[in-house]
Amino acid sequence: MNRRDFLKTGTLAAAASGLTAYGLTADGTEAHAAEPPKIKRYQEVGKTGMKISDISFGGDSIPSASMILRAVDRGINYFDTAPDYGRSESLIGEAMKNLKRDKVHIASKFCKPQGYPPHLQPGSSKNDYITAVEDSLKRLNTSYIDVCFVHAIGTSSKDFEAEKKRLLDENMFSAAEQLKKDGKIRFLATSSHGPANMEPLLMEAVKSGRFDLIMASFNFLKFPKLPEVLTEAKKRGVGVIAMKTLAGAKDMSLDFKGGNFAQSSFKWVLKHKEVNGLIVTMKSVTDLDNYLPASGQEFTASDQKVLDAYAALHGASYCRTGCNLCEEACAKGVEIASTLRYQMYFSDYHMEKRAIISYASLMTKAGHCSACDGHDCTGACPYGLPVAGMLKEAHENLTIEV
Repeated sequence: MNRRDFLKTGTLAAAASGLTAYGLTADGTEAHAAEPPKIKRYQEVGKTGMKISDISFGGDSIPSASMILRAVDRGINYFDTAPDYGRSESLIGEAMKNLKRDKVHIASKFCKPQGYPPHLQPGSSKNDYITAVEDSLKRLNTSYIDVCFVHAIGTSSKDFEAEKKRLLDENMFSAAEQLKKDGKIRFLATSSHGPANMEPLLMEAVKSGRFDLIMASFNFLKFPKLPEVLTEAKKRGVGVIAMKTLAGAKDMSLDFKGGNFAQSSFKWVLKHKEVNGLIVTMKSVTDLDNYLPASGQEFTASDQKVLDAYAALHGASYCRTGCNLCEEACAKGVEIASTLRYQMYFSDYHMEKRAIISYASLMTKAGHCSACDGHDCTGACPYGLPVAGMLKEAHENLTIEV
């Protein structure tokens, strides 16, 4: 292209751009900019009175405060964060300078910014719980949080009674009551994504009558016993929020016969009337564009075909971390479910730093697997996963040699 042609092309492009700015196309007809997808449905959470966007914001990897503002502009009004999610609370706090507090709902956790496990453990004092929330409030630039979670029950210990003690800690309950009385939290919640005793622990929470809502891992590939918990929660007016809804997020580009994997996954979760909403990590405007078209939409036969295609491609490589049957077969006591969850964070979620730090905290790592044929753990997996090979790969990815 010579200089004259280049200038001509540039002039035409500029003219076309100017026409579009005035709502006209190059041929003078009216232009209609595509409306970005927004939230179409809000649902009440149990008996709390909160109405949240059916697809809401998981704040584990927030890139900037502007991302929060973009999400609010698209209709998202529920934001899940925690002290140990990097700069998440601080970035939400920065965004709050430009938002009316009563237009958004914020959920955080009883935990510390550093250390592992960061969740407050049994034996923590009432003041420890209160201080954790007050520190969150400072970072969040607000006087209250809507929901405070006893987070990740079933993660700190495989022992049911030990985790039940953390769940039902009287110091925690006393602190929560004081924080409610002081207007610093509105509702108490608990959550679990396994790897141990997710369903029985959440059932304990629901039946205790002391929690306003629960948050559970829930997707089309795992936790067959969870519906019993969800049914009980609905019966008792306990709200339910779903997480880990993308079944490992192993193939986000999957587009099967016109269906979108993420949207089909969300619609599958939200078709369950016991579920009041879901959270998903959102790192970019592209995520908003990809996820929000599912808001308020019904689950269809086409969506099921998309999920069937995903299951055929990845069902034999996705560890249902709440299952945990293979761990009982390991003579060395390798923490298989947690190891493979952190490998998922590393490979599929691209949260490498968090995955490596979390893996380093495990007492019994997959280094033992190098001297094992893996027959027992692999044979114990009801889903046919090549557990031994997956553990060896995880150990290699998640171990830093010093």
